[in-house]
Amino acid sequence: MRILIVAAGLRGDVAPYTGLGAELRRAGYDVVLATTDTFAPLVRDAGLEFRSLPADPRVRGGVTGKRELMRTAAAFITELGQGFADAMDEGADLLLLSTTTAPLGWHLTEATGTPSLGVYLQPTAPTGDFPPVVTGSRSLGRPANRATGRFALRMADRVYEQAVAKLRHRLLLPAASPSEMRRRQDRANWPILHGFSTTLVPRPSDWRSGMEAVGTWWPHHDPAERLPADLEDFLRAGPRPVLIGFGSMASGDGERLSEIAVRALRRAGLRGILQAGSAGLAAAQPFWAGRLAALGAATDPIPFRSLTAERLADSLDQIEEQQAHRRAAAGAAQHLVTENGAGQALKAIQQLTDG
Repeated sequence: MRILIVAAGLRGDVAPYTGLGAELRRAGYDVVLATTDTFAPLVRDAGLEFRSLPADPRVRGGVTGKRELMRTAAAFITELGQGFADAMDEGADLLLLSTTTAPLGWHLTEATGTPSLGVYLQPTAPTGDFPPVVTGSRSLGRPANRATGRFALRMADRVYEQAVAKLRHRLLLPAASPSEMRRRQDRANWPILHGFSTTLVPRPSDWRSGMEAVGTWWPHHDPAERLPADLEDFLRAGPRPVLIGFGSMASGDGERLSEIAVRALRRAGLRGILQAGSAGLAAAQPFWAGRLAALGAATDPIPFRSLTAERLADSLDQIEEQQAHRRAAAGAAQHLVTENGAGQALKAIQQLTDG
């Protein structure tokens, strides 16, 4: 059986699927990962077949304003939809669809009859337990959390409108809006596996059936691969350092953030490693930082626009001085190592394909 995983976005949106794909390949499946050309080496290093998708989001970095962001995202998604259809021309027996590609893949499933399921890295379904990922980390109360979750989905549907219309026209399908397709999938209890740890996001009790959190899908890596020599030397040369990274939320701000991080580390008297992030269409939404804070494993997120070396240093001081943060982080780590996200996804896929 040939499984086609389709993912698009930045490195953090793609790399986890190399680990999931490698687990499926070890189980005997023929696994293909379709994504943008930037990540072809990641895919092939995991022993997976690579199929190319267009629409690299990095070239559209630096957009400002909500309207410009919406237009840019819609253009990205429209280009992606046409490339997705091309990738499907080479065939597949099962589609695994990421958060970004699912609203496109549903139409290809309808046109080709190929079964599919969601493999999401973020919780997108409205719930009273927490606000939607795109609005931040502060809970608004259960009714408001659900309401803002539904509003976030409607905004996402607007981004996909043009892409869906063009894709359905190409596939000779009757017109259907993104929101109509979403409701159709919900009524059918379309299965969605979420590749994150339940220690960070326990499965909400108000989610519909068919939606599960199975544990983290760790990116594939070669066990024999070593860290760069200069990094290993640094780790051995003194106390354990702090890792500072800003991911993809800071388009064009690398120089300013580097200066802030270095000043904060010096102010706190700590050694540190700076992790370079990529820049693109991702918004500055501290959902995961908020989940860590809710566990007690981190301080409250600092809003990106008000980030200073002094505020970052104060947070580092709190982490160093308060043992409760370390205990909470250690407890979360112990839970993480007991999970086998890729293995749980494999079992779910086997149940689907065997049925």
